[in-house]
Amino acid sequence: MTIAAPEAAPRPTRSNRWLAVPLTAFALVALTVGLLARERFDPNKGYFQLFFSDTLHLKAWLATAAVALALLQLFTAAWIFRKLPWARPAWIPAVHRWTGRLAFALTLPIAYHCVFKLGFQTYDTRIAVHSFFGVAFFGAFATKVLVVRMHRFPTWALPIAGALVFAALIGAWWTSSFWYLRAVGGGT
Repeated sequence: MTIAAPEAAPRPTRSNRWLAVPLTAFALVALTVGLLARERFDPNKGYFQLFFSDTLHLKAWLATAAVALALLQLFTAAWIFRKLPWARPAWIPAVHRWTGRLAFALTLPIAYHCVFKLGFQTYDTRIAVHSFFGVAFFGAFATKVLVVRMHRFPTWALPIAGALVFAALIGAWWTSSFWYLRAVGGGT
């Protein structure tokens, strides 16, 4: 006679009040980045361009690569949550995590130039909207990481957090990189 092991009780979902933690992180990170960006440092020093012809092309192409990876993130997230008609291979979650990490890493040189060299600017509507999306991206990213790591949030919290990161990245890219590459050209 074998005795079946008792099934583990499902872990309860966190109260909606716990959403205050990632939302506070979103606000604090976005506000901190915005305040740092408002206090520009010496704009004539510290630029780098790697193998691009100038810093603006570096930023435009790194942001475009980050958006391409974000689209892959969207696809793999749909696969993880079984919204696609194919069976999910075991390696999909790892691909999702690593493309997210790489996309975030690509945004860091952009943020360095935007925050520490150019600052949060409002003299033009497009630039003000871009500045808002830029700081919102980092706040949304911090929020998503907290939602992923803290577990047990309502099932809708993670897709919403991911959608906010995606929307902020697309908004920042559209108001800067897309605009620049369309206006000036994509030469490296």
